[in-house]
Amino acid sequence: MGNVGRWQPDSRGRLQEAALVLFAERGFDQTTAAEIAARAGLTERTFFRHFADKREVLFGGSDLLKDRIVSGVSGAPASDGPLDAVARGLDAAAAMLGQFRRDLSRKRQAVISANPELRERELAKIADYAAAVAAVLRDRDVGEPQATIAAEAGMTLLRVALERWGSAYDDRDLTTTMRDTITELRAVAVAVDG
Repeated sequence: MGNVGRWQPDSRGRLQEAALVLFAERGFDQTTAAEIAARAGLTERTFFRHFADKREVLFGGSDLLKDRIVSGVSGAPASDGPLDAVARGLDAAAAMLGQFRRDLSRKRQAVISANPELRERELAKIADYAAAVAAVLRDRDVGEPQATIAAEAGMTLLRVALERWGSAYDDRDLTTTMRDTITELRAVAVAVDG
């Protein structure tokens, strides 16, 4: 019977790790789903049970992350200003993303940076997050352009913090990196006002 019907522990994680290694070795475009599955010791069919295509290895958790960010913003106390509410959404993102291995985050970022199509998709994802956060801020009676500015700034902070956290030069946990990045934005805003 072989492996037919046998449960494979953490198949999704093994596939993600194998894909990131192959993307780094061979390039995203040159890597096939079958090669990813083989590297993970799984079948191509198992790959497609977990991912619609190889791009989903990189972007598969996007909707969940957006939901976490939006929930964090919408759950902020009414007394929070726009940036404070966005910071709560970023804390929720850090709690979710901080569970992942930093080395895999670094590999993911390198693959995306090396491929213009993937960079475009990453930017579209961030823009989608910003639009969702701005809508929540408007629901919290934040006017324009403040809702859009706070949302866009927050998603820029998310991107910068993730890049910093994934770098070899930042050994802080993701929540600390995220909060420090927010503090740096506030310092820039005060410097501009002053």
